[in-house]
Amino acid sequence: MKSSIAFGIVAAAALALGQNVSQSDREFMENAARGGLFEVEMGKIAVNRAQDPQVVSFAQRMIADHTEVNDSLKQLASAKGITLPTQVSAEQKKEMDRVSALSGPQFDRAYMMLMVNDHENDLLEFARAAQSANDPDLRQFAANTAPILDEHLEEARKIPESLRQPPSTGSI
Repeated sequence: MKSSIAFGIVAAAALALGQNVSQSDREFMENAARGGLFEVEMGKIAVNRAQDPQVVSFAQRMIADHTEVNDSLKQLASAKGITLPTQVSAEQKKEMDRVSALSGPQFDRAYMMLMVNDHENDLLEFARAAQSANDPDLRQFAANTAPILDEHLEEARKIPESLRQPPSTGSI
């Protein structure tokens, strides 16, 4: 009986914490969680399907960095009493399926273009949250994560340029 009362108190406290988070902050956290999951899942696909070693290396970085960011976001959400999504959205799933159906250089280019677009959007959202999130912990999380996303974006922009270059024949 004591354990069920204690559980009820903990659950009520978590619910109260979650209610203290604004709707816009909650939506940002949920979107960031889905976005992070998407980056990791696409990275896993790219590690197995990409042809260009630069793309494979980038995908490995996406898996590592976004897993770390996702874990930080989960801890923050948990402390606020918020349950985050554990799956990508239906739209993200369609995009994953579309890119996964490609192979060779077409896959590499499509994946990298997807990563550029995704990181451009993510960076805008994280910069906005770093400035205007109601929750100070969330503002700090967004501010700490934005530079990582900026690095990803810069790297993602460089790789497609090299994918468009014809291979060197080695002759002079």
